Amino acid sequence: MTDNTARLDHVVLWSRDPVASARFYETTVGLLPVRLTDYLKGEAPFPSVRLNDDSLLDLMPLDAAARMTMLPGAADSAGHPVNHICLALIAERFEALRARLQDSSVPVSDYAHGAFGARGHARRSFYFRDPDANVVEVRHYD
Repeated sequence: MTDNTARLDHVVLWSRDPVASARFYETTVGLLPVRLTDYLKGEAPFPSVRLNDDSLLDLMPLDAAARMTMLPGAADSAGHPVNHICLALIAERFEALRARLQDSSVPVSDYAHGAFGARGHARRSFYFRDPDANVVEVRHYD
């Protein structure tokens, strides 16, 4: 794979309850929370979860939408539908996540095969929704 200078730094997801979302992404999806304690103490505007060394999912409180003034119209993005985000895992973590989701009674889709993504065609993928109804695809290439 070519080492490009551009990297995905973060994706911001609107969340009705950022704490519950952070805990879901930690306990069910297996991602590490970032600044959750600071958020709980009122010292950070939102918590995040770490995807890898380069990327985060920021869990922005939906009630903060009215204060989004950095870009005209930014508040209007609250609730704007994003089709989905996709996480690529190794096969072992892919299987473990699907099992955790099912153990937590989170509905998951059937498997898809050969979907195209950043690393070519994935062997398998499936979809689920987080507590805020964001659609998450999970795939593995190996």
